[in-house]
Amino acid sequence: MVQPDELAPEPPFAAHPSARPSAPGKPGLKEFVAGVRAVAHRAAGPLGMSRDEAEAKAAEAVAFIRRRLTGDYAVDNYGYDADFAEHILYPLLRPLFYTWFRVEVRGLENIPSTGGALLVANHSGTVAVDSLMTQVAIHDKHPAHRQLRELGADLVFGTPGLGSIARKGGATLATNPDAERLLTSGELVGVWPEGFKGVGKPFNERYKLQRFGRGGFVSAAIRTGVPIIPCAIIGAEEIYPMIANLKGLANLVGLPYFPVTPTFPWLGPLGMIPLPSKWIIEFGPPVDTGAFDPKAADDPMIVFDLTDRVRETIQQTVYGLLASRRSVFH
Repeated sequence: MVQPDELAPEPPFAAHPSARPSAPGKPGLKEFVAGVRAVAHRAAGPLGMSRDEAEAKAAEAVAFIRRRLTGDYAVDNYGYDADFAEHILYPLLRPLFYTWFRVEVRGLENIPSTGGALLVANHSGTVAVDSLMTQVAIHDKHPAHRQLRELGADLVFGTPGLGSIARKGGATLATNPDAERLLTSGELVGVWPEGFKGVGKPFNERYKLQRFGRGGFVSAAIRTGVPIIPCAIIGAEEIYPMIANLKGLANLVGLPYFPVTPTFPWLGPLGMIPLPSKWIIEFGPPVDTGAFDPKAADDPMIVFDLTDRVRETIQQTVYGLLASRRSVFH
């Protein structure tokens, strides 16, 4: 695989040894690299970077483009593209995580460094940004920099463009077979059982967890013997406060809800900018499922009881975090 430092001549740029000379009057790889380098130099000052830092970033970009053109990257059976996630998705999400929402992360020691585990979190925010911020929190803050494999709804993967990006970023359809295969293979899997009921609830019901469905995630955890990690998120409820739901319009365009917020649709595209609330994401102690016989995954009473325990744990953690925070935006 081509690495950024392989581009260096006059570090970190040079034409790849296998590059063919370009025809007269036609730009080739050497000219392209020179152009990127010139742009990096000009952008260094405005971006608050030194020339060396700007060149290093540009070198990464050139290496990424080269890998995409040559097919020198891997995609797993679910569509996860680690190269895309590392060089496109996370860089786009980090300004939101670190600067806009200023996410505080707690309890990372409760996430195992290796092996399968199922993370279960509350869901909110009108737009499901909370799952993405949780993904960044684990990837950037956990010592093992684990990739969270999110389980998403049909609507996500049926939306042109969005479905492809979601799969490349590590998500897959929320089905028990896929969840169990991922957990068995040692992946960290994330699920938001409230679904659209949680994301699309009105602002006056904020931080009140909705039903967790039929407990399919608990069945998957019991059947594979992995721990369940409760995750509480606060701050997401305030990014798009939903004051009304235009159900008729939602049905017309095929959406589960159509939100009206204090800024949308009144301000047009500007109304889609989330409010800069202060976030806290807390990962709780794992709930062990190893004591259950795998056959217990088919027992509705056991599944319901464990589902309710996980939901109540998250709800009480949410209440505790709300009581301790200073304000919505600090």
